[in-house]
Amino acid sequence: METSPRQHDDVSRRTHQQKQEGLLDLILRRPVRWLRMLIDELHWSFFLGVIIVYGVSQGLGHGLSKVSTQYYLKDEQKVQPSEAQVYVGVIQIPWIVKPIWGLFTDVVPVLGYRRRPYFIFAGLLAMISMLVLSLHRNLDLALALSSLVAGSAGVAVADVTIDACVTQCSISNPSLASDMQSLCGISSSVGSLVGLSLSGLLVHLFGPKGVYGLLSLTAGLVVMAGMLLNESPSRSLGRKRVNEKFMEAGKSIWKTFQYGEVWRPCLFLFLSAALSLHIHEGMFYWYTDSKDGPLFSKEAVGSILSFGAVGSLVGILLYQNFLKNFPFRNVIFWALSLSVLSGLLDLVLVLRVNLKMGIPDYFFIVIDEVVSRMISRIKWLPLLVLSSKLCPSGMEGTFFALLMSIDHVGHFISSWGGGILLHGLKVTRTEFDNLWLAIVIRSLLRLIPIGLVFLIPNSDPNSFVLPTEMLKNRTGEAVLESDNVEMSALLGAEA
Repeated sequence: METSPRQHDDVSRRTHQQKQEGLLDLILRRPVRWLRMLIDELHWSFFLGVIIVYGVSQGLGHGLSKVSTQYYLKDEQKVQPSEAQVYVGVIQIPWIVKPIWGLFTDVVPVLGYRRRPYFIFAGLLAMISMLVLSLHRNLDLALALSSLVAGSAGVAVADVTIDACVTQCSISNPSLASDMQSLCGISSSVGSLVGLSLSGLLVHLFGPKGVYGLLSLTAGLVVMAGMLLNESPSRSLGRKRVNEKFMEAGKSIWKTFQYGEVWRPCLFLFLSAALSLHIHEGMFYWYTDSKDGPLFSKEAVGSILSFGAVGSLVGILLYQNFLKNFPFRNVIFWALSLSVLSGLLDLVLVLRVNLKMGIPDYFFIVIDEVVSRMISRIKWLPLLVLSSKLCPSGMEGTFFALLMSIDHVGHFISSWGGGILLHGLKVTRTEFDNLWLAIVIRSLLRLIPIGLVFLIPNSDPNSFVLPTEMLKNRTGEAVLESDNVEMSALLGAEA
């Protein structure tokens, strides 16, 4: 039966309307339903902690500090790229000792509270260090580096505290582990996007030290979060009991590491990070060089990095919507393989092949940054989800911090290794003849972790990894009393 033109128009109109509704559902309604689901399953206050720590302190703060620190070391302190690469590694030392912060937040209450004092301490430490960098003129390099390390420590302590909340939620709600890591990643990426988008302009207007002054405000929000936190007080412990709890914590950690399901992913976590040499500072000096590089302005550098944050956000959305139910090993294998290929884009750029192809530097670097950050995020998210499933009950904050510190030790080695590589190849503030060789060596080293992916369990990401007995609360007086294991406002039922 033939349809009339009017009927045909009605069918076309309905089809077009259905497509629009489907797109609207994908872009708006589905994310809203996802957020509402997490709020219903967890607690609205959980989002406040995540937004302040991941979105503001880490995301926005990192976005602003990354560009300002690069220009501060380059223009204020006049250091070489190899030295800057080493100093960037030193700034990350507080993240290496995260288990110490985690152990204190799990075991040692301050004035009867386990979480609130550590948020306040972290915010004050970061605030004071940023003000020192901002207000002091002609600051000695050693003192400047100490202030940068102290600021990094403040962010790390706040990160450990909120990580404990996320980890315990992942244990009590294993099916939501991927969703919570995606929430944390989205908050961090959006914060980084905003910070990086503004960083170049702010550095141009106020200088690196002026940006450090603004960072003291983000640290102040962490203090505010600690002061407003609704946390039930804990019973104070004597020194002897605290020592006993430290011993219990050590035994629990040692017992957990004896499981092959734990030590093998930890070994992969360390080796994959350590073998991916960082030469970011060499690339940054080249970006801003007037002779060999494209001589990008501060605003251009900030905008390039902001596109990288967009790539990171795209990686999170891809993982959340399409990859989170695939086995850990499969996702990591393909992400590592793509990471090797994406690393070679830097080689095309430094050898100026892109100009021979008629592709402008800025456009090519933006594509490079988006692709590399997207792949990096897809590789990192399953490792985060897996790490959250390796933590024994009662030691969530400490053990997750320990796992993350293993990764940071690997990045510390890769940062120093990259600095040594740049120094050995004589890449300086003005000489970049061998930068291409550093990129080739870095790309070849990235092949090694692909052969080590068998260390990652090929298990369902929605199932448990640890034996059941490691996930049950210990009877008697555990390392953490169950009533006070986390912030009541974040994890408990709404009062």
